[in-house]
Formats: sequence, C-alpha cells, structure tokens
Amino acid sequence: MVEQQSKSIEIARYRWVRIAKRIALLTPLAVVVYFLVLIIVFRFVDPPISTLMAGHILSGTTLEQRWVPIEKISPHLTKAVITSEDSSFCRHNGIDWQEIKKVWSRKKQLSEIRGASTIPMQTMKNLFLWPGRNYFRKFFEFPLAYISSWIWPKKRMLEIYLNIAEWGPGIFGAEAAAHHHFKIRASQISPRQAALLAASLPNPIIRRAGKPGPRTRKMAAIVQKRAANSGLIASCIR
Repeated sequence: MVEQQSKSIEIARYRWVRIAKRIALLTPLAVVVYFLVLIIVFRFVDPPISTLMAGHILSGTTLEQRWVPIEKISPHLTKAVITSEDSSFCRHNGIDWQEIKKVWSRKKQLSEIRGASTIPMQTMKNLFLWPGRNYFRKFFEFPLAYISSWIWPKKRMLEIYLNIAEWGPGIFGAEAAAHHHFKIRASQISPRQAALLAASLPNPIIRRAGKPGPRTRKMAAIVQKRAANSGLIASCIR
C-alpha cells in the first residue's frame, strides 16, 4: 500500500515536472508570437494605446492624444526629431551598433546609453515595454526593434513614434503636443517649435517645450541649426 502511494506520488511529480518544462518552453514562444502579431497588425492599424499611456492612466493621469497621419505632421518636426534622436535612422535596421559602441566606450554605463537608443528602440519601449533603464528591458527592446524595422517601412515607424511619444505629463503625440505647448496644429509647427519639442523628448516632464528653460532653449538652438544643415537626413520619409 505504501509502495503504491509512493509510486502515485512519483508519477504525479513527474507529470508536474513535464508540465512545468512545457510552460517554460512555450512561454517565450508565446511572448514572441504575441509581439509579432501586434507588430504585423500595427503595420496597418494605428495602435489604440501604448504601455506608457496605460501606465499614466493607471496612475490617474488624464491623457491628451489625437492620432494624425505623418502627412499632417510638420516636416520640420520629423527632421528635428530624427536629427536629435537618431541621425542614422534612414540607414540602420533598428539598432545603430556603431553609436552604441561609441557611447559604451565613453560612458560604460547603461544609464548613459540613451544617446545610442534609436527611434525603433524608443518606439518599441513606449509601445510595448516599460520606462526606466535596465538590461532586462533591452533583452526585449533589441529584437523588437529589429523585427519592427523589418516589417514596418521607415515612414510608418516614424509615424507611430511621433503619435505615441510623450511631450509632457499625459501629453502624447505631435498633435496634442502642438496644441498643448503652442496652441496650433501639428502641421503648423515651425522650425523653432520643432526644435523645442525635439529637445524636450529626453525628459518631457522637466523640459517644457512651450515654456523652455535656458538649457532647453540652448539645446533647441543646436537642434534647429543641425536640422537646417542636415541635408538628406530624413530622405527615407519623403
């Protein structure tokens, strides 16, 4: 009797081990399939919300966002954002390895690696992942940037980024940002306003494009000058 009970326990334990192993193997696959399906869907359908927006909603923040096609966003803004955030956007396939090597050799700290974070990486972070800096998030961010860059044209990538980027507490997307900071439409953004918005992107809670401090104004002046002299930096969007 005791021997029978022991065998039953062993059999049950073996079954649970097999189930646990299957779950451990299938969970990463399910995550990959989940993200892949969403990326394919968002190639044609505008994302209704991002994880960053969801986080604000859960914290009680009121959101302002209105999706607009990239054709209704000022080309001054697209050029300023590419210039300041990812100058190699039209050349790389989601990750700028050369820039990562440069930043890593200078800083050697993950907390300083934003300078090498491409627009696809930032889009994936805002859309699917979570804020903050850690290696675990990069584990998802890098492959998602590659996959999305393969599935989405450059124009679509930038369109999604400009519509989900945060430009102030609860202010998401170029249209809401233009209205909130300058009382205009996204299509009416001037070169100076575009530079202020681009300069505020690394920390839009502190850097206010509509009421910029001395540091933000200085950074915007640099962005505006570089954007004016950047030539074909945004050629893949036209």
